[in-house]
Formats: sequence, structure tokens, C-alpha cells
Amino acid sequence: MSAPFRFPRFFVTSPSPCPYLPGRQERKVFTELNGPHAGELNDALGRIGFRRSQSVAYRPSCAGCSACVSVRVVADEFQPNATQRKLLRKHRDLDITACRPWATDEQFQLLRRYLDVRHPGGGMATMDEADYADMVEHSPVTSYVIEYREPAPEGRKGKLVGACITDQQADGLSMIYSFFEPEDANRPGLGNFIIMEHILRSQRARLPYVYLGYWVKGSERMAYKTRYKPIEVLGPNGWSLLDDEENFEPQPARVRETV
Repeated sequence: MSAPFRFPRFFVTSPSPCPYLPGRQERKVFTELNGPHAGELNDALGRIGFRRSQSVAYRPSCAGCSACVSVRVVADEFQPNATQRKLLRKHRDLDITACRPWATDEQFQLLRRYLDVRHPGGGMATMDEADYADMVEHSPVTSYVIEYREPAPEGRKGKLVGACITDQQADGLSMIYSFFEPEDANRPGLGNFIIMEHILRSQRARLPYVYLGYWVKGSERMAYKTRYKPIEVLGPNGWSLLDDEENFEPQPARVRETV
């Protein structure tokens, strides 16, 4: 194992306004993913709470705040509840394809509709086609764009209604970013369906986890992430089941594993 993999160089961003908690500042620690061991490094960092963005792995490192908590679904123990089973039946006719990480105009136009309705004024609101291509294609690890399309006659492609940029890690799937048709009355709950489809995909591949990124207790935007049980949170002593969400108090996760 080469030294650049064992001892990556880490950097810290300057503070900026927190997108989840008003009045707070966010800061990130990050490192570059490159070279022949990029996938292994990404796997190791993912187990200690890092996320990938293009060729960078990052995690929150905010002074005096530990509200952002890494979460992952225990895929092989997931049992959908009645509402989730209904959604799985509702969307089971979709054509689902794991595509190579190559950006298309169709994907970008869907992303624009999604951002304009769901996240107007957000951090990605000004993203253009080149930015989107960078997000999809600049991946030094095993990545896919999972496409969700309306059914169509054989030999034709149906309308694209959902997509997810997904990394395959050694111990699971990491959902980097998902987006979907925001105002389709015939396709309610597409975002929830995409998460469950990833859980089922992990089960078929015998991968134990689906990484959902960061959860912030009390943030309405993040509340959906704890609907998928059992779910684990990363704390000072590693990963543990989230049994009592109401009384959960986030604690800073210490980097205990050697990367």
C-alpha cells in the first residue's frame, strides 16, 4: 500500500453560512482522491463519515457544532412499512438502468426542473451544464448514474423521471445526489422510491449498507433520511443503531480508523 494512500493530505475550508441551521457557520475538512488507490481511500474515508464530490472527499468540521451526523441504512435488515410497500408497487413499472457516469442533456434538464422547484436559491441553483458534467464525470471511483424512466415500447427510451449519481463502495452504495421530476402527480414519492430501490439493489448485490450522507436532527429537509429502518449513525465510538431519534444527541465522531 503506497504512502499517498496511507497518509493523504487534508485541508480545511474557510467558514461559510450553514445551509441547514440559520445563524451558524459551516466548515469542511477535505482531501483529494486520485491515483491508483483512489477507490480504496474513498472506501476507508466513507466508513468514517466522509462524502465524495467529484475528486474530493470531505466531511463537516465545524467549530462548536456536531449537528451533521453520517447515516447509513442496514440494507439486509430493511423491511419496508405499509407506506413504503405501496410506493414500491406504485413505481415497479419504471425502467431502471445503471448507466456509466456520463452527463446527458436530458439528465441536466431534469436536474434544472428539480432544483427550480425543490431548492430555489440553494447552493446548486446556478449550476450550468458544464458544472453538471463535472459533478457526474469527474469521478475517480466506481460510479454510476442510475436512471429511472417511464415504460416504453421495446427499443425505445421512456421519459426520464428520476436519476441518482451513485458510488459503489466495498461495503455498500453511496447515494451522492438524487433528483427527480418534482411535480408529477402520477409519480408521487419518487425520492423515497429511489432510496428504497438502492436498498433493494444493495441486498441483491450482498452489500451491507446504503450511505445517505448527513442527517441533521430538527432539519425538515433532512427528516426523510431516518424513515428507513434500521439506520445507523456515526458517533464517537463508531457506527451504532439509531433507536431513539427523539432523544438522540449528536456527538462529534472521532477519526479512529487508519486510512
